[in-house]
Amino acid sequence: MGTLAVVNFVSLDGVMQSVLSADEDRDGGFDQGGWVLPYVDDAVEGFMSEATAGAGALLLGRRTYEIFAATWPYADMSDPAVAAMNAMPKYVASRTLKNPGWANSTVLGADLAAEVGRIKDASEAETVVLGSGELLGSLIEHDLVDEYRLLVFPLILGGGKRLFADGKIPRRLTLTATQPTPSGVLINTYRRRMEG
Repeated sequence: MGTLAVVNFVSLDGVMQSVLSADEDRDGGFDQGGWVLPYVDDAVEGFMSEATAGAGALLLGRRTYEIFAATWPYADMSDPAVAAMNAMPKYVASRTLKNPGWANSTVLGADLAAEVGRIKDASEAETVVLGSGELLGSLIEHDLVDEYRLLVFPLILGGGKRLFADGKIPRRLTLTATQPTPSGVLINTYRRRMEG
């Protein structure tokens, strides 16, 4: 059976909104977009490249999918992470997207838990979730995430969409790795702890 891993950027106060661009997501009046870029160093780039190139598939929410589909097919294919992302299967959780245009993309059906279970059962590979805040809420609610790889940035944004919003069911995790980067980012890996 395959695994599902969340790889995401978060501020110290848990915000994951509009990480790369000021205009990426202004929902709720968010005006702190682009907060990741000043902290991106070789260690952050290397980690993200490895996480992307090593994935067997991507699982994305509609908004993240559309942002990626507008960029990645036109990026430098000599970069192994770019080539991998364009070639791998991509699954999109959406009620509105009907005809995804990015190669190897499939829109999932309405029963997210069953669809993700089918993806995990069909392959030994790892499926990676990037961004996709709304989708993550559903994945967390259904306890479908096997591992979190969180790049925690040394800043407090004071508001925005949080990775772990209020109302989530408590979960116990095990820290399996941590790596500080020269820019002060902590790359923490947590595995779901099996109770019992």
